[in-house]
Amino acid sequence: EMVGREISDIYHYAPRALGDVRFAAEGIDGAALREPASFSVRAGEIVGFFGLVGAGRSELMRLVYGADRRRAGVLTLDGKRIDVKRTGDAIRHGIVLCPEDRKEEGIIAIASVAENINISCRRHSLRAGLFIDRKTENDTADRFIQRLKIKTPNRRQKIRFLSGGNQQKVILSRWLAEPDLKVVILDEPTRGIDVGAKHEIYDVIYRLAERGCAIVMVSSELPEVLGVSDRIVVMRERRIAGELTRAQANEHAVLSLALPQASAVQAA
Repeated sequence: EMVGREISDIYHYAPRALGDVRFAAEGIDGAALREPASFSVRAGEIVGFFGLVGAGRSELMRLVYGADRRRAGVLTLDGKRIDVKRTGDAIRHGIVLCPEDRKEEGIIAIASVAENINISCRRHSLRAGLFIDRKTENDTADRFIQRLKIKTPNRRQKIRFLSGGNQQKVILSRWLAEPDLKVVILDEPTRGIDVGAKHEIYDVIYRLAERGCAIVMVSSELPEVLGVSDRIVVMRERRIAGELTRAQANEHAVLSLALPQASAVQAA
């Protein structure tokens, strides 16, 4: 079990007021899952998803987000059923996914830092039939570069030249700039990132939660899941094995759900 003081020192966790259930996924099923999965997240809550490699966490999130085809399942947002067949539907409802593979799926490598930060706001402008306001975009980019301590020579720098941690901060800036954000799914948000940048990313996650967003954080780092989450859902062998409150969660409790059961190992 992690010592409480150590966890708070590393992760700066502070309890916050949680609202009603903001997002719920019921009976989600797809080719990548062994059985239908259900979970919910309250407004302002951070729910950590933990499991071993191949447990099905990222696959479940892709089904929820509309990136992969669902065979079954119902999604509700603030108590109302929503239809999400593709990623564009999710984004329209204020649901976003920060993917595990930043370079392939998260960033536009040939674009600048400013352009990557403003993708979301630009979509709103174009949908409203408005011209792209370069000054507003530049101001937004400068504000987030300063606020999230993004290390870049300037906003015009191509994002591909930034470190992994700074690229991740740019992706998070994009969603912080999104006015209608309701649900944020973070898949391995700190993988490959140095300790200093991790602290800054945790602060952004807490900021999003304090705004009332429902946060889902998929992570393979058990100390991170224990340190940041209000509640932990554990997956094993492509199904949900159980869930724990923050008070119930410790290393032993999480791993006992995540590891293959002795009987299953013997049967194999």
